[in-house]
Amino acid sequence: MASFRELLRQAKASIREVDPAGGEELIAEGWTVLDVREPDEFDQGAIPGSIHIPRGQLESNVESRIPDRSTPIVVMCAGGVRSAFAVRTLEQLGYDEAVSMDGGFNQWKDEGRDWSRPRTLSPDQRNRYQRHLLVPEIGEEGQLRLLDAKVLLLGAGGLGSPAALYLAAAGVGTLGIIDMDVVDESNLQRQILHNLDRVGERKVDSAKKTLTALNPDVDVVTYDLRLGADNILDILPGYDVVVDGADNFPSRYLLNDASVKLGIPVVHGSIFRFEGQITVFDPRQGPTYRDMLPEAPPPEFAPSCAEAGVLGVLPGIVGSIQALEAIKLILGIGESLRGRLVAFDALEMSFREFKLRVDPDNDVTWENRDRIDVVELDGLCMPSFVPT
Repeated sequence: MASFRELLRQAKASIREVDPAGGEELIAEGWTVLDVREPDEFDQGAIPGSIHIPRGQLESNVESRIPDRSTPIVVMCAGGVRSAFAVRTLEQLGYDEAVSMDGGFNQWKDEGRDWSRPRTLSPDQRNRYQRHLLVPEIGEEGQLRLLDAKVLLLGAGGLGSPAALYLAAAGVGTLGIIDMDVVDESNLQRQILHNLDRVGERKVDSAKKTLTALNPDVDVVTYDLRLGADNILDILPGYDVVVDGADNFPSRYLLNDASVKLGIPVVHGSIFRFEGQITVFDPRQGPTYRDMLPEAPPPEFAPSCAEAGVLGVLPGIVGSIQALEAIKLILGIGESLRGRLVAFDALEMSFREFKLRVDPDNDVTWENRDRIDVVELDGLCMPSFVPT
């Protein structure tokens, strides 16, 4: 039976090693740094931009964190022992090019090379988000990304309520909420952000109370106003994603044109009686609302929930999917609903998917963003575009 020293000798004999100076040169050329130390070691200092996967979790996590096996990798631990075994593991997993940094972080730091203390979660945050931290596609890096993210919700009603609750619970650091209405008792059948004690209260104020009580990490920014052409370009900049819970066509077209001009993705949702629809409009990568619906239907074909009614649980399903899509966009994981419209029928319990394509006749595009004039849409479907 081989001893540890013999196993280490065999590992080092079969892999490529570099010293910290050589590792620095490779990093400057664009190689990825993989730090396989334990979390407490990593928290004390690391090479900026490192991907951290403790050695004991390497086999189960590396494929989700570094999916491209052609990525050249500099593997580092404290002194060069764990990194040597890690390179062997990477080779067995099919990674093309990985080297171990002999001397590790200790020598790197002693020689005065660039390092910093990584931003980490607090003990309370580690406890709150521990189920996220166990998911390889999220982990601490993803959770920090969520805490840094800014999501704007258009509406604190049926769709905005579940979306806001799940985004806040997930730790999205800033939630903006636009709504100019007050809580009414008839809202409570579906608008779960609110309760009987808040009837008559401004919806944005009620929403803020609920969300901050759920997660004090979240900064809730309220906009108690009507979204219009006079303010939308002041509100949207700085947000990473917009969750659209609007219930009227003028707001949807207004949001589309502003989001296209600014290049901000919109997670769209709509509901009607027992049916819901969800998609993602990303002006930089796919079709937008005007590609899907160049003109608004006549009012008699598109009654509001107040006119046609809606099953109370339906917006909970649709709004939750919207929150999920927003989180996927923030983390850059999975397949988003860009170019895909999902239609949900609660009575049939069925999901149908439809492809959305860019309309070649649509001039309100990211490429033409400098010519988009965001205006009030009196005719609902009039294009807000400045012709040349």
